[in-house]
Formats: sequence, C-alpha cells, structure tokens
Amino acid sequence: MRYAVPVYQVPTLAVAGRPDRFPVRRIYCIGRNYAAHAAETGLSVGTGTPGISLKPADSILIESILHYPPATAQLEPEIEMVAAIGAGGANITRDTALGHVFGYAVGFDMIRRDVLAECIKNQHSWDLCKSFAGASPVSALRTAAEIGHPSTGEISIRVNGELRQRGDLADMIWGVAEIISRISAYERLEPGDIVFTGTPKGPKPVAPGDRLHGSIAGVGELDLKVVR
Repeated sequence: MRYAVPVYQVPTLAVAGRPDRFPVRRIYCIGRNYAAHAAETGLSVGTGTPGISLKPADSILIESILHYPPATAQLEPEIEMVAAIGAGGANITRDTALGHVFGYAVGFDMIRRDVLAECIKNQHSWDLCKSFAGASPVSALRTAAEIGHPSTGEISIRVNGELRQRGDLADMIWGVAEIISRISAYERLEPGDIVFTGTPKGPKPVAPGDRLHGSIAGVGELDLKVVR
C-alpha cells in the first residue's frame, strides 16, 4: 500500500520477560475513581457513572525522560494502574470482564492543570490538558497470567524522594471489571486498548529536574525524569 505522507510508528509497550511488544490502540482514562481525590478537586463523588475520557495513543512515553510540555506552568503527574486489553468485546459483563485483560502496568497521567482550569472556566473540552507528547508514561506490562488481577495494594508516587501520593487499589470506587464493562457499553473494546484506572489524592506540580518514582504493589515501578 502507498501512503500520501510518511506513516507514523505505532506506539507500543514493553511486556516484562518477553521479546514481543504490546501495540497501543486507544487510551481511556477514568476520573473520580478515588473519592478523596475527587473531593480535593471539587468534583462530585458518588456511585453514578465514572468520568471517561480519551488520550491519543501517541502520547505514550516509554523512555525515562519527559520534556516539559509547552503552554503550561503547572504540570502534574497522577499515578495510576493501567489495564491493557487483550481480547475485544462489546457490552462485556462484569463477571467476564477480567478475562479480557492482557496485563497491568504503572502509569503517570500527566496533566497541564492550569490548562484544565482554563478549559473548565471557558466550558471547553479537557482534551488539551491531557493530550501532548509524553503525556502518558507507562511501565512494562506484566501479564495477568503472571500476576493475576490486582485489586488491593499500595499505589504511590515520590518526587525527589518526597511522598506525593499514596493510596490503595482497594480504594477505587469502580474496579477494573466494572470499568471495562462500562466502557464496552459505549464502544467496543479492542486488543491494544489501555485504561488508566484513576488516581488517589495528592497530585502536585513538578518542574524540570524533578525525578519521579511510581510504585504499585504487585504490578511494578516507573521512573521518570522531567527535563526542559
């Protein structure tokens, strides 16, 4: 096949202990999934529908260096467990949802918080606050066959050794099975889709020169340096 312009490289994630890679198709992000974080940002907390947003696949960052993005003075990382879809489906039930998961990883959902505030103020889409080069650093995936489906365990991030966020996967309002079921009711999930499952309270801005270390018990770790 001939293309009118050069074809971009498909974003991929490493798979721990394997030579093959996981191609990323879509990135779904779940908001308001930890009550304490929703409360601190002024968002409603309840048992209704989780907030679901999308990020471009080419925001994936697999290197350990992130160049500070333009148009912001308030860049904040949110530590999240990432679920990777290995088997597609629509209207997936909660009882069968975990069978669609290929594996899990540690992710940072990088947000231009000041851009987000402007978007809310002007009633614009939130896309620009979360959609930029390097906005989605993700560790190597560990397969569900290896680690199962983590639902408890500490999730935390440290910046220059200082603890910024700490929570437990058990604090999620909607578990992975519920999230997959709800997303698949809106759109068929396909192999290669990944889901950022929400963040605990405490995100704060980072600056060039900062070193980030994220950790999720039973899943893995993610290191990142922010540079100008």
